[in-house]
Amino acid sequence: MEELKTLKQIDFTKEKEEGYKRIYRRSPLVSSISVGWEDLGIAYDRQPPFEMPKTSAKQHCIAILTDIPSSLAQTERKIDGRLVQEQNVRGDIIIVPANTTHQAVWDREGSAVTIAIEPTSFAQTIHEVVDPDRIELLPQFATPDPLVYQIGVALKSALSKGGSTSRLYAETLVNTLIVHLIEHYSVPGNSSECVAGKLPQYKLRHVIDYIYVHLDRDLSLKELANVVQMSPHYFSRLFKETTGITPHQYVIRCRIDRAKDLLKQGKLSIDDIAMEVGFVDRSHLHRYFKRLVGITPKTFSKQFNK
Repeated sequence: MEELKTLKQIDFTKEKEEGYKRIYRRSPLVSSISVGWEDLGIAYDRQPPFEMPKTSAKQHCIAILTDIPSSLAQTERKIDGRLVQEQNVRGDIIIVPANTTHQAVWDREGSAVTIAIEPTSFAQTIHEVVDPDRIELLPQFATPDPLVYQIGVALKSALSKGGSTSRLYAETLVNTLIVHLIEHYSVPGNSSECVAGKLPQYKLRHVIDYIYVHLDRDLSLKELANVVQMSPHYFSRLFKETTGITPHQYVIRCRIDRAKDLLKQGKLSIDDIAMEVGFVDRSHLHRYFKRLVGITPKTFSKQFNK
């Protein structure tokens, strides 16, 4: 009974950053909540030496150690009653499945990206990849994983940028992470029954039309998937198989195409065009425009408005 009193039970979906604060006694440096991505559970923080209390979350929790600035960090970690002495390095990941107890104490400052994934989202992805009754996410003490580390670094970068296009990119990364967890950190551990195929042309046309109508909005992967009544993972997978690029990349290209049309007309300023096509500001448009078109929006406009 005493153990139940000391256990902190967290529901990140309901508590959001308050749940994080109940564990770490502070808000993260930046999170999906602070940048306005309400349906994502991502946080980045730099933690000093700390003793983390015994917790159990309703979500699957993944920690990606993005930076250990000093020598090897010594961590004493207990997951589901099993105690392990770790030597942490940059690139380590820790996996704590939903409703599993976890506590830790570490002696070095370090930075980490943490992701909380709803079991329902995980199960929905499993259902479309393998039989959900055959697979279960396993606890994982600190272990290096180069792919997950790169996902963590990319998520940190997306959080720092904020904005609508970064959210869609972050959602794609989280879905990639879920599939990787299914394939490498689950029982039986290998999803050899992945769904293949492409989007039917009428569904692709429906999504493309929706994108162009709502270019000025903060489009999410979930929203686009709902247009064709699919899970975000399944939709993202089939969309890339069909178009050769991710939904995030496609939306960026649509925004640039619309910006080119507006620049040719010469009726709006570049700042107004950036807002009209869904970029955060002029510099955001400038960066992607030059990357895809090869010249700046200003130079492009001069070619048609002399």
